[in-house]
Amino acid sequence: MLVLFETPAGYAFFKLLDEKKLSKTDDLYHDFETPEAASKIVKLKHFEKFMDTTEALAATTAAVEGKLSKGLKKTLKKLIGKDLQDQLLVADAKLGNAIKDKLNLSCLSNTSVQELMRCIRSQMDGLLAGLPKKEMAAMALGLAHSLSRYKLKFSPDKIDTMIVQAVCLLDDLDKELNNYIMRCREWYGWHFPELGKIVTDNIAFVKTIKTIGTRENTSSTDLSDILPEEVELKLREAAEISMGTEISEDDIQNIRHLCDQVIDISSYRAQLYDYLKARMMAIAPNLTVLVGDLVGARLISHAGSLINLAKHPASTLQILGAEKALFRALKTKRDTPKYGLIYHSQIVGMSSTKNKGKISRMLAAKASLATRVDALGEDSTSIELGAEHKVKVENRLRLLEEGNLRSISGTGKAKARFEKYHSTSEVRQYSAADDSTLPSSKRKFSDSFPDTPKKVLIEEIGSTGTREYFLYNK
Repeated sequence: MLVLFETPAGYAFFKLLDEKKLSKTDDLYHDFETPEAASKIVKLKHFEKFMDTTEALAATTAAVEGKLSKGLKKTLKKLIGKDLQDQLLVADAKLGNAIKDKLNLSCLSNTSVQELMRCIRSQMDGLLAGLPKKEMAAMALGLAHSLSRYKLKFSPDKIDTMIVQAVCLLDDLDKELNNYIMRCREWYGWHFPELGKIVTDNIAFVKTIKTIGTRENTSSTDLSDILPEEVELKLREAAEISMGTEISEDDIQNIRHLCDQVIDISSYRAQLYDYLKARMMAIAPNLTVLVGDLVGARLISHAGSLINLAKHPASTLQILGAEKALFRALKTKRDTPKYGLIYHSQIVGMSSTKNKGKISRMLAAKASLATRVDALGEDSTSIELGAEHKVKVENRLRLLEEGNLRSISGTGKAKARFEKYHSTSEVRQYSAADDSTLPSSKRKFSDSFPDTPKKVLIEEIGSTGTREYFLYNK
């Protein structure tokens, strides 16, 4: 039974002298305390040295990816039948499966093999006598640098620093562009104040100024490429009765230079926005589909990186960007904010005011899952998860907006709960006095005067035989 041991200098194959040691790995380190004791357990059978750093990098890259390199395949073919008959012990299970598929060779990789590899590595200098320790350390350092450079070279899309810088530059350009346009409107408004009210689009406004120059040239200048026909007609009518003051040719030249700056910055901003969208779809496609490219980029910028954003829980992601309001609410013991940067997403903007908090909470939960898939998932180009979660959030929003508050998830016991029944009708008691419809001739005494004496009618017969009636108090 041979053991495949990988080193920065090459592949080492050790012969396991006592196979029973694999069943007792708890005390295996006692047998590797010294190089002499280790040589009684394993013995170097073959060592395949790398020719140069390029071969070492190719072999290490294949081993990291769980693939069988060409050099290892040739070496194993030489050893099969000669020194390798039954089984090969390997550290990586994926590499063992690749060897088994290509060479039909049985490979073993378990915790016992891992412990054996650990013991061999502790006495590697003594078991590999032909390689000095300094030379092995230099090879390991060079291989580590080459492998890191290889990984950075073949995974440039995962550098989310570009997104952070791009979205910050985009915000700065928006502020600068707004300042330039407002300055241009105010400056040219002294000469042609009616132009700002007729042409509301900023880019069309600066292009119109650059084309016509002074307002006297409006009637003789063709503006069909910039403005619609009806707007152009209004502009010519306003130029004839304009209340603006006269300006010199030098003033017009400086205003035109400012218009050139606005047009150039606008063009660069559009190019930068396309670059940001492409970067977001390459790094965080699921998050981009769910919340949009600008909101996703601002979330990544606020967290610092995509990995840091993936570490945040959904509750933190929901209020990310509203830290001042959160700490102010905690200090004054008031209600905390319900949303931060996520408020600017399209789904939250579609919801009504009373449902924005609920939709923000659900969207933050789905965005947290999408971010973790983008940061830690193997398939970095799939958008299935983001599209699926977006449909769920939209369905929930539709239910809330329609007023149907059926829960999407929950147990059957919770769904079977009913509210207590309350009758709205008044309970009436039976009144015996309502049986007769004839008015009563007797005087009714109220029960509320118990001290009033009652009179009793007594019949008496006099001496003459007549009947007399008397009323006595009872």
